[in-house]
Amino acid sequence: MDFMKIITKQLIEIIEWTDDSRDTLSYRWPDEDKEIKNGAQLIVRESQQVQFVSEGQFADLFNPGRYLLTTQNIPILSTLRGWKYGFNSPFKCDVYYINTRLFTGNKWGTSNPIMMRDKDFGVIRLRAFGTYDFRITNAALFLKEVAGTDQNFRIDEFADTMRSRIVSIFSEALAKAQVPALDVAQRYSELGDALLQLINPAVSEKYGLEITSFLLENVSVPPEVEQAIDKRSSMGAIGNLNDYVKYQMGQAMANGGEGAAAATIPATMAMGFGMAQEMMKGMQGGGAAGTPAAAVADPFSPAAAQAAQTPAAPAAAGLQVLTPAQAAQVLGVAEADVLAEIQAGNLKARQIGSQWRIAQAALDEFLRG
Repeated sequence: MDFMKIITKQLIEIIEWTDDSRDTLSYRWPDEDKEIKNGAQLIVRESQQVQFVSEGQFADLFNPGRYLLTTQNIPILSTLRGWKYGFNSPFKCDVYYINTRLFTGNKWGTSNPIMMRDKDFGVIRLRAFGTYDFRITNAALFLKEVAGTDQNFRIDEFADTMRSRIVSIFSEALAKAQVPALDVAQRYSELGDALLQLINPAVSEKYGLEITSFLLENVSVPPEVEQAIDKRSSMGAIGNLNDYVKYQMGQAMANGGEGAAAATIPATMAMGFGMAQEMMKGMQGGGAAGTPAAAVADPFSPAAAQAAQTPAAPAAAGLQVLTPAQAAQVLGVAEADVLAEIQAGNLKARQIGSQWRIAQAALDEFLRG
């Protein structure tokens, strides 16, 4: 009788596993060197699958439910074991529980910047990060390529592999898409959906996984590119610079004081240049040659327009050429903003040596938008 109790204790009658870790991907059921008897119960709960492995070969796969392990329920194992007439004696077999629930909120990110060519800024470096959700869809492939014979395979053991795989696919997809850096922030959702279609086939074929959701949360650029984007955004927010200068002038005059005088300087200069331009147009519009010199003495007389066409005209024409600093004063912005617009090609200018010169006509065209 004692001998029969010893034998009974060496046989497995119930196989089940409850997961309380929330991060276990696969679990090899500990048999403690015991054998599974004929008619033993196998319990597979929801969000679980059980994969039998016999002597290194994948056998039967069980979905959620309660099973009696008989020849009818384990046909593949029966074939591998050579049980032509059904099994009666106990046997040893590795039993792997696979967690098929959805694992959410897994983080991914670029450890090093991604080099890409941008049409606005040339070659730039991008960093990106986000989250993804996944589940196991092919238990045998997952055990073969990922978990192996690990008794308790957790998600943190696989996180680095998944992260590097996702970043690699993300880099290739972003380079092929040729999305401008200025537009990336506006297309996070669109990029995430597009990348999901590229990532899923590669991950499914390689690891037996399905990526159900892929989110792109942030794409960052180097500080110098951020500054250029901020400047362009500021120019867009200002809108019509001519109206903006007039508004500043009106506000300063309403406030009064020394600040008003200082604030009206750019607007006053702009008005002065405008008057000079109108005078030049009037000079070029007509006037008879040979006007008496005495008539020129009156700067407001019709003869003054004729005198403007004499060799003294280049002095007046000199008012139509501005330095970036003068243009900045006219516009009421920083000189760096004017240079940024020149570099961007929005404001036409000519570089002489190391200096930039801006024609008044080009500035007027810029103001008109």
